[in-house]
Amino acid sequence: MLQPLPRARLQVWFVRVCSCVLVWTCLAQLVAVGDLWHGHSRLPVAVRFFLSLGNDAAVSSLSLRHQFQDFVPASPPYVPLRVYKSNGYLKVSCNGGLNQMRSEVICDMVTVARFLNLTLVVPELDKRSFWADTSNFGDIFDVNHFINTLRDEVHIVKRIPKRFKGPKNMLEMPPISWSNENYYLRQILPLFNKYSVIHFNKTDARLANNGLPLEFQKLRCHVNYQALKFTPQIEALGNKLIKILQERGSYVALHLRYEMDMLAFSGCTRGCSVEEANELKRLRYAYPWWREKEIDSVAKRLQGLCPLTPEETSLVLQALGFNNSTQIYVASGEIYGSDHRLTDLRAAFPRLVRKEMLLDPEDLRQYQNHSSQMAALDYLVSISSDIFIPTYDGNMAKVVEGHRRYLGFRKSIVLDRRKVVELLDLYANKTLSWSEFTSTVQEIHKNRIGQPSCRKVLINKPKEEDYFYANPYECLSNSTECEEPSNSSDTLR
Repeated sequence: MLQPLPRARLQVWFVRVCSCVLVWTCLAQLVAVGDLWHGHSRLPVAVRFFLSLGNDAAVSSLSLRHQFQDFVPASPPYVPLRVYKSNGYLKVSCNGGLNQMRSEVICDMVTVARFLNLTLVVPELDKRSFWADTSNFGDIFDVNHFINTLRDEVHIVKRIPKRFKGPKNMLEMPPISWSNENYYLRQILPLFNKYSVIHFNKTDARLANNGLPLEFQKLRCHVNYQALKFTPQIEALGNKLIKILQERGSYVALHLRYEMDMLAFSGCTRGCSVEEANELKRLRYAYPWWREKEIDSVAKRLQGLCPLTPEETSLVLQALGFNNSTQIYVASGEIYGSDHRLTDLRAAFPRLVRKEMLLDPEDLRQYQNHSSQMAALDYLVSISSDIFIPTYDGNMAKVVEGHRRYLGFRKSIVLDRRKVVELLDLYANKTLSWSEFTSTVQEIHKNRIGQPSCRKVLINKPKEEDYFYANPYECLSNSTECEEPSNSSDTLR
């Protein structure tokens, strides 16, 4: 006959059972946390071993993870605050559209503030440009996330303290374009001996593409890809758009830059009537910062400096192999000439959609008349697309291309417009057959799909170099292959 266990042994047994249950519960919770990490390789050894067991106990414990979801942090904790003696306040007024402000102003000026040990004031967005968008920084980007993500790099405040306001304490000036770190160290930093605040009142393209210290380039990426997060409302609506598109299958994001501001600024009038061309010219004259007045539209197009028309875009997409079953999302503002300009493109690609077609009007109501917020939605859809194709190499095209490289070299077809318009004209006058046209278009773009490559460096010609934000190779896994300056943009092998 079995004898009952002594009370002391029962207590020990009970404690051991409870301990085992606690251990398995904790491991299940770690699995839930592990799901937030990229791959099992970063999990602790014990947890990786647990996941590799594959036995009933491991599988059954996975069901426990749902009990702990409320305890799993939505994002990793912010790094400790960087403590330093500030040399003064840097105030920045942006100019341009969303992506110009994002890259050439915000990312670059954070880098300058970090280098000079300045306190950065949350940038002011452009409200005076063609788009007349009244959005503030916080209407587009998550301000607190921006400040906290960069707290180990630079101190950022939402406004200048009252004691430093006033003309005696502030100098307003535009920094010199395409400058390297020596300019800011030798010419800007000494100004803080006299002024507490420097206001950069015009800040487009003020930092060089190449030749900067590696930590500068990596900080630019940290700002662009981690710190600059859209507001929760924009993120939620962008994700809704992406989900709708993905439920319908794969999709191409087409950045069709045939918009009034671009045509007026560039002077490109291909496909426009005489009345439309005159309207665009009057608009260009009305804005003093669009300096070029008389522009030869035909010559500019032949040089590849004009956005493709919707009709040209239709032919190029067909030549690249896309057919009438391809789902195409048009990522752009209002096409100049309205929907009738999309007739040929829609006839060739009946699954052509825009955000206004996919969302309820109520979803977009708060974003109407806020072009930068609408552009943010297109940005989210574009970086998530299966293929991204811009018809012009403007700021959005370049920044999205670079972001897609950063996300794992997602396919972006960067059109060689100079060669494309030449081929289009040859096909139009029947010098080239359709088969010759398609084969040539495909051949010239086989190495223009966003694969790893080095930026082209031109000594003393920074404006003509390849754009950093289109190819931030210093932040990518293969950056060591581009450590030495290159005079070409050859694809990495």
